[in-house]
Order: sequence, then structure tokens, then C-alpha cells
Amino acid sequence: MRSLPPVAKKSPTERVHHGDVVIDEYAWLADKEDPDTVRYLEAENAYTEQATTHLADLRETIFQEIKGRTLETDMSVPTRKGGWWYYSRTEEGKQYGIQCRLAAVDETPPEIKPGETLPGEQVLLDMNELAGDRPYLALGVSTVSPDGNLLAYSTDYEGNERFTLRFKDLRTGETLPDEIPGVFYGGTWAADNSTFFYTVTDDAWRPYRVYRHVIGTPADQDVLVYEETDERFWVGVGLTRSQRYLVLSSGSKITSEVRILEADDPQGEFRLVAPRETGVEYGIDHAGDHFVVLHNRNARNFELARAPLDDPGAWTPLIEHREDTRLLGMDAFSDHLVVHFRRDGLTGIRILPYRPGEGYGEPYEIPFTEPLYQVEPGGNPEFETGRVRLGYTSMVTPPSVYDYVLETGELILLKRRPVLGGYDPEDYEQFREWAVAEDGTKVPISIVRRKDTQRPAPTLLYGYGSYESSIDPSFSVARLSLLDRGFVFAVAHVRGGGEMGRQWYEDGKLLRKKNTFTDFVACARHLRRTGWASKIIARGGSAGGLLMGAVLNLAPDEFAGVVAEVPFVDALNTILDPSLPLTVIEWDEWGNPLEDPEVYAYMKSYSPYENINARAYPPILATTSLNDTRVLYHEPAKWIAKLRATASGGPFLLKTEMGAGHGGRSGRYDAWREEAFVLSWIIDVAAGGMTHETIAANAARAATGENAPVAAAAGSTEAEGTAAAPAAD
Repeated sequence: MRSLPPVAKKSPTERVHHGDVVIDEYAWLADKEDPDTVRYLEAENAYTEQATTHLADLRETIFQEIKGRTLETDMSVPTRKGGWWYYSRTEEGKQYGIQCRLAAVDETPPEIKPGETLPGEQVLLDMNELAGDRPYLALGVSTVSPDGNLLAYSTDYEGNERFTLRFKDLRTGETLPDEIPGVFYGGTWAADNSTFFYTVTDDAWRPYRVYRHVIGTPADQDVLVYEETDERFWVGVGLTRSQRYLVLSSGSKITSEVRILEADDPQGEFRLVAPRETGVEYGIDHAGDHFVVLHNRNARNFELARAPLDDPGAWTPLIEHREDTRLLGMDAFSDHLVVHFRRDGLTGIRILPYRPGEGYGEPYEIPFTEPLYQVEPGGNPEFETGRVRLGYTSMVTPPSVYDYVLETGELILLKRRPVLGGYDPEDYEQFREWAVAEDGTKVPISIVRRKDTQRPAPTLLYGYGSYESSIDPSFSVARLSLLDRGFVFAVAHVRGGGEMGRQWYEDGKLLRKKNTFTDFVACARHLRRTGWASKIIARGGSAGGLLMGAVLNLAPDEFAGVVAEVPFVDALNTILDPSLPLTVIEWDEWGNPLEDPEVYAYMKSYSPYENINARAYPPILATTSLNDTRVLYHEPAKWIAKLRATASGGPFLLKTEMGAGHGGRSGRYDAWREEAFVLSWIIDVAAGGMTHETIAANAARAATGENAPVAAAAGSTEAEGTAAAPAAD
């Protein structure tokens, strides 16, 4: 018999802003050091485990499906840099990858079979050895010096995104005594092969300082190169592909400022490219006898320009602004430019040929034939090359690596991720639908299903909708465990994301944020109305978790269940507190409710925690990590506690990883088990109108290619759109 859920104590705390008095009964959960907090989280974990015990067999089945479809011993496509081919390996039974290299004899990549080694193979980093018996490991940087002799790498064993930087002599295999704690992601070598630049964070987890380290000197002698005093700005440092310039970037959510320095003069002073101008974002790359600059000055969807080496702030257009095309990024090479762009909700690649002394030729785009896909530049570290490495995927095509040959226009498939178990992309199909939002805006939806899935079918609807981040059509091995059980998977490309250009993002932030939520509800209703969905389970993480909480308050009856992963559900309280990590830099995204009463009132009207009401909510699974520095664990903890105390329905489950960060568990097998946990819960929720026997039968049919999957009964109340009842004990 299922035990009762934990009941969080109530300890009223008063919040007063702009004359508004709010009593927060669960603010005490923000104290990570309070033993009561840890006990409560552990009690929630125990309850969640007990409430999902009946799914143990299904969890194990799905885990084995994910594992069985994955070539566990595999390797990446080798990439040439300098005198070496670089690649990574995975080995069966090991949680992490192994970084390797092999000396280059000629321009032909070595033929290396998974599980085999070639004479001369050198292991740079074995992540499994680095992890040892620790439950968590993340790598912040792994970069080889220009001469190929030294490796800089950084590790995090807690999940708090603070790394320790170390250096390895690749000639001897020796780890050097240089050790620098408390650094942030990234870092770069100078051209002298002995100077390394890195960033550190302030108390709010904001990378704000750039330091210069010389190999062989104590860390306390490292030189502060730059400090960003504006709390809205992050800093980072890198090296151009040409290895001619160091690039120091400082940027907020809406404004950029870049400094450059000759890479062979690391002791010199960085010089400013163009002073920061509120609302103007730009980035720079070196293209031989000039710079190229991607910017949005008087160009909402960005413009590509060139600039002289001696005057990098003087920008002359190369690709002018277009309302229908968002320029995403550019990569400069000795005789061409690669431009990554977005148009009509899909990504693309544009090539600009270049001849020194003659200028740029006519640009052209690389064609792709699938109706939905995602393409982006891949690893292209060499400045002089006749090929462009591309990454490609779709909702039915596994991740693929191509080389595009500039001279011939040939697109060469180098590798497609193997999917074991007889996967055939012809068994699946993808679609693009358009929902109509409350204000008449058409919102794209990407959909995938097995061809033999009957409609309407239980549907998992995913959404994000913040920071101009796009959820592009992509493949998932784990998703097959749903599709083969008769599910439809859909992505709602709501405003606040970047799928339809910069204006799409602008229309889903600040005082237009609610468009994100109403768009998602419109997509859910469209899927029902057009016969796709019998019932809808929604899923989103981080800012997508905010989306989940908001749509539950808006339209709980539209969803049979909701998965909210590391959810930003206590948004107002977080954005009101500038002492918390990342709060100040977030004001450009959400507004500043601390100073602006209009922003305060607007955020309060949609923040999920603030708007829980006494009505029936569907089953909810919330997941978080104790060491998360981006969305603190207490947000979902408070949310679930208040839901239990205020609302009916459910059940409401909270699962906390007690030793991980924002991305959850780090090892691949651990990650697969976590995904199996979530998918089994989704299937269980769908079983409100589909028995477990029917679900199992669908899976068996899918495996054998027999009859079409069986959907929930079209005449049931579940198929008509009411929330599913909690699964029986």
C-alpha cells in the first residue's frame, strides 16, 4: 500500500515589494545547510521511489532498450588539427569517453575501428580514470596547445560548475604541478604554447575576470588581464581559428563588447574592437587579411560585415540584414566563410568563397531534402582546408557527420550514429504543423511518429521558449521507446525561443513573456483538435520548467501529466534576489522586478509558485539536483510542497539528485537510467487510457513489424482531453 506523501512544514516569511505583501510558507527550503531541508528532500526521494515501485520492471526494460540500441564501443570521426588526428572513444561498460589522437601521415583520415587501437595512438584523457569511483564528473575545458605538446583540462566533481584547471605534458604523459582551482568553463592557449588564459566567477557564479597563467609559475602569480564590473555581463576568452588573435568577449543578454590581442604577444594589451552600445551584439573572427564581424546594429536578424585589421570597428556589409533570415554564426577560413543561419524555422549553411586580393564571390547555400532537419558547422579547427565539416540530424535521421567538398559541391557522409536493434528510418515519419495562438500568430510544431501509429495517440509535447534558444528537430534513441509504444512526440516552437528569428524571441520575453505560455497551450489544443493527440503529457526543463508550471496554472485540464526537469518555477522570488547566482544578468531576459513595479506585477501574474490555486492538477514529476547553480533545488521543492498543500489531483512527485548539477547525473549509463525513469512515468500516466498490457503489446508489434499500435479508446474521456487520473496502486 502506498504511503502518504511528505508534508513540508510551514514557516511563514514575509516578502514586501512595491506595497505588495506576500507570505511565503516554504522559503525555509532555500537553506541548503538546514538539516530539515536535507531530511525533507530525502523524504521526497523515498516517497517518489515508493510511488514508482510498480514501474521497476518497465524502467529496467526501457534502460535495456536504450542500451541495446546504442553501440557502446564506438568512436567519433577523426578531426585534423596540426600534425594530429583527434577523436574520442567509448567502451562498453564505461560511463565516460576517452580522448585520443594519432599522428597524421597525410590528409587521409585514419581508418580506426571501434574497440581497436592503432600503433601510435595516444590517450589524452581517459574520463573514466579521472572519475574513479566518484559519482559525478564534468569537464570544463580540454584544449591542446598550438604546438600539440600540452593539454589544458579542468574538472568538476560536484556539479557546481566550478572547475580545477590542470595541465598535462603530452610528450611525457606527466601532469604538471600547475593547478588552479575555482575556474569557469573554457580558456585558451596563446601562440607561445606556454601561456594560458582562463576565467573565474564571482560569488554570483558570474565569470567576471580573465587571468593569464604562464606554465611553471605559481597560480597566485597569475596576472589579472580584465575585470568586468557590470554585473549584467559575462566574460570569456578564445583563440581565432587562424591562431593569430586572442579574443576577449564581454556580454550581457543584449549587449556585446570585444577586445583582441595578437596571439604571439600574450603579455600585450587587449585593444577594443567597438565600445559597448546597449542592445548591440557582435562577434569577430579573423579571415586572413581582414576581420569578419557578425552584428545586429540596425539589423535585428544580424548582418555579416568585414573590417580592416587596423580598424576592426569599421564594418562594411557582406551579407545584409534580411527579415526572413536570422544569421546565427560564422566561421572564417583562409579562402571561404561559413555562415550558419535560420529561415522558416529550419537551420542552414551558406558558403562565401574568398580569394585574397579579389574579394568574396557569390554566396550559395548547401541544399538538404528532408522536410524537417537540423544542420550546423562541426569541428573545423584547420584554417586552411578545402572541406567543411557538418553535423546533421532530423527527427528520423540519427546524428550524422558530413564533409562538404568546396571544389565539387559533394556532400560526403563520414558517419551516421549506429542505432542497433533493426532501426529503420522508413518506419517513422515527421511532420510540421502550425497552431494558431490567441493573437493569431502561427506557431510551428514538429511531430514524429511511427508510420503505423493510429491517431489519435498519446502525445509527449516538449517546449522551452526562452533566451532565443531553439529546440530544433533532432533524433533521440531513447525517444524510440515511446514511439514504438504508440506515442507521438511533438515540439512546440513557442515564442521566446529563436526558431523564427529574433522577433520571435523578442515577442516571448520581458512584458510579452506570457506569449510563451499561451503559445504552448494553443499547440496542445491544436494537436487534440486535429486528431493527433488522445491525451498530452508535457515536458520541459530549466526555463522550459517555468513553461510547464505556467501552463499548468493556465490550463491544467489540457494535460494528462507534466514532467518538469530542474524547473525555474519560483521565478519571481529568484529574480527579486540579486545575491543569488545569475539573478542580475537575468534582468535583461525577465525584467527587474526589484526596481520596476510593472515588471513585478507582471512576473507575479505568471510565476508558477505564485499562482498555484485550489483546483485539480494532473500528475507531476519534478526533478532537480542539490548542487545546481542555475536553477536552485529549492524552486521545485517549494513548488511541490505548495501544490500538495493547495491543489488537488496529482500525485505530485519530487526527485532530487543529491550529488549532481544542472544537467543531472554525468555518466552515460546513469543518464540512461534517469531517462528510463522519466519515460516509464510518462508511459504510466498514459496508461490512464491504455493498459500496460496494451502498451507492451504495441512494443512487441513494433519490434516484429506486425500490426499497427493500439491507441487509447477514441471515445474515452481521456481521448477527449480531460486530465488523466492518477495511476492505480
